[in-house]
Amino acid sequence: MISDSVRVRFAPSPTGFLHVGGLRTALFNFLFARNTGGRFILRIEDTDRARYVEGAVENLINTLHWAGLYYDEGPLVGGDFGPYVQSERIGIYKQHVDLLLEKGTAYRCFCTPDRLEAMRKEQEKNKLQPKYDRTCLRLSAKELADNISAGKPFVVRMKVPDDISVKFSDIIRGDVEFLSERVDDQVLLKSDGFPTYHLANVVDDHLMKISHVIRGEEWLSSTPKHVLLYKAFGWELPEFAHLPLLLNPDRSKLSKRQGDVAVEDYRDKGYLKEALVNFVALLGWNPGDEREIFSLAELEKEFSLEKVNKSGAVFNVEKLNWLNFQHLRRQTDGEVLSMLKAHLSKMSIDPSKFPDRYLLEVITAMRERVSFVKGFTEKSPYFFSPPEEYDPAVINKRWKPQSAEYLGELSEAFSKMSDPQKGDYEDALHRTAESLKVGNGELIHPLRLAVSGMGEGPGLFDIVSIIGKEETIRRINSAIERIK
Repeated sequence: MISDSVRVRFAPSPTGFLHVGGLRTALFNFLFARNTGGRFILRIEDTDRARYVEGAVENLINTLHWAGLYYDEGPLVGGDFGPYVQSERIGIYKQHVDLLLEKGTAYRCFCTPDRLEAMRKEQEKNKLQPKYDRTCLRLSAKELADNISAGKPFVVRMKVPDDISVKFSDIIRGDVEFLSERVDDQVLLKSDGFPTYHLANVVDDHLMKISHVIRGEEWLSSTPKHVLLYKAFGWELPEFAHLPLLLNPDRSKLSKRQGDVAVEDYRDKGYLKEALVNFVALLGWNPGDEREIFSLAELEKEFSLEKVNKSGAVFNVEKLNWLNFQHLRRQTDGEVLSMLKAHLSKMSIDPSKFPDRYLLEVITAMRERVSFVKGFTEKSPYFFSPPEEYDPAVINKRWKPQSAEYLGELSEAFSKMSDPQKGDYEDALHRTAESLKVGNGELIHPLRLAVSGMGEGPGLFDIVSIIGKEETIRRINSAIERIK
């Protein structure tokens, strides 16, 4: 399906970092727009000034761009339906609230916070649903006029129709129905003149011609309020699609108390954007077959809302780690080289000390052994500096009283080689073992310990051929001196 009329939006609040659930919402909107030839819009919902965080908008945009999610309309980009920041649209909301007041589908409420709190407590005491009791809806015209002329602060509430069924269709969940008696007379305009989420959301979605509202399941209970607002204005409903909840492995709702939830946390830990986007795409969606590894371009081609599940999606970090390994393998040597240099700089290791040829040999040796770029320094630090210490467990198991003597013989054999290649080191070790009348293992294990400080890793002769003859001999001599 190709449609210029498909318009979707991601509308976050600038209250901090981008949650992985927010990334999932942004991604599904983005993929749907790209799959249908529609438009992906970014709108900043910043009317809750108490929760506004300075710099959050810039961080959010940078994070979306890092993930490859570039919007077609929004802040900095512009478009025909701006402004795309809600705090710049206050006059628009006031006009629409006045329209509802004229129609009688909204009313002013002068109740103080203390009175509302007392009312809520009384309702809870009597085990009643917490709802506004409509005291101000019963004000006479004179009482209303007197309150306004006295300058009493007020909010504007929506008048929810009595005893009706609020119905709407959801692409993921099918037909949904709520009874209006369960819907509170929500506040539309706060006493400071700022709109609530509900009013601004509906007005902006209509004026920006949003065709599909794709958001998390947590907004499902708010949708009846939005449907009633659309009807109060006499507007056509968009199509709704509520995405499944993100869950911890224990099936509880994903929260910061049980682990990282910010996209920036995963980026800073070294996860590839390709892996994180792939992982997030599979949180509630699947292609209908066994495939699990996708590029962003492949996701754009495959995505459809009809393949999104209703049930909650478990956030499995082990799956994310596996995908990171798979996507790291997909990267070219040149791409990994660039990432490795950046990582070395971050670790205060000067990458210019190592020729590209050297680093590419390290990448070849370690590519199948690391899931993260940081794994090159964590799992094989010996490629970047000589071992400062030796694994005690390996010393106890592999270093014998005669190991120093054997390595001395091996060092002598290595020193006689001219421009040795990988196979030359292996041949020299075999010859030395034969002359000493010992098995190859009597030399292999102490040599690995000497050059790496560890008991495992890539092929031993890969290591020595990469670090070179002179460095290998230096490390052998150092080990002979230091390991007792």
